[in-house]
Amino acid sequence: MSTVPPGTPCWADLATPDLTDARRFYPELFGWTGQVTPEPEAGGYTVFLLNGRPVAGVGPPAIPDQVPIWSTYLATDDAELVAGRVERAGGQVVVPPFEVFDRGWMAVFADPAGATFSVWQPLTMAGAEVFNVPGAMSWNELVTPDPEGAKVFYELVFGWQPDDQAVGDMTYTGWRLGTQIVAGMMPPLADDFPADLPAYWTVYFAVADADAAAARAAELGGTILVPPRDIPAGRFAALRDPQGALFSVIDLGP
Repeated sequence: MSTVPPGTPCWADLATPDLTDARRFYPELFGWTGQVTPEPEAGGYTVFLLNGRPVAGVGPPAIPDQVPIWSTYLATDDAELVAGRVERAGGQVVVPPFEVFDRGWMAVFADPAGATFSVWQPLTMAGAEVFNVPGAMSWNELVTPDPEGAKVFYELVFGWQPDDQAVGDMTYTGWRLGTQIVAGMMPPLADDFPADLPAYWTVYFAVADADAAAARAAELGGTILVPPRDIPAGRFAALRDPQGALFSVIDLGP
């Protein structure tokens, strides 16, 4: 896959103060190779490749005190238009649209509950070229204490329609765009996630074996935040890398 429809997750990247360690940890965990962006202004931004095809990226923090974080990028054909919609819907333009060399245009936003996300308007780089196989991004999920507010915001900005399902004693929301469920949303789980985490988007990477991937992450210096468990979509685990960035792995099964 070389392109995805507007409003669909198309890329994920990590902002971290330790690029060297990220270039060690993730390739050893997912089998990636790294391709450093040649422009000096990129600060060593590295595109991770899976079998030679882009799947994710890593770069230095945008600001000195930024916590290590994985960012979800949503495809758009007009970043300026999205910026206007975000403001009118009560969100914040964190970084206005700007051109990334000849690759595309990006911008960073925050929803009303504080969850940050980015958009990508492609030029020569479409984003990730492979999804839903081990080592590639497979899911993107908003964790927020204000699901009802999020439903209003993301419908106004991207046209998403909520598709609520009861999962145990929790309501899980799938974000529907046309006929496709493109992302998900859930409330914080107090017994699993630190109470001081604000609303946030998390990235899931597919793996062949969630238990083995979690154990390997721990061996490499990461932390298991939520031990492997079965959910309707497969078996997943929530992890932190050695610098503290949160991400998840999921075995989607056959």
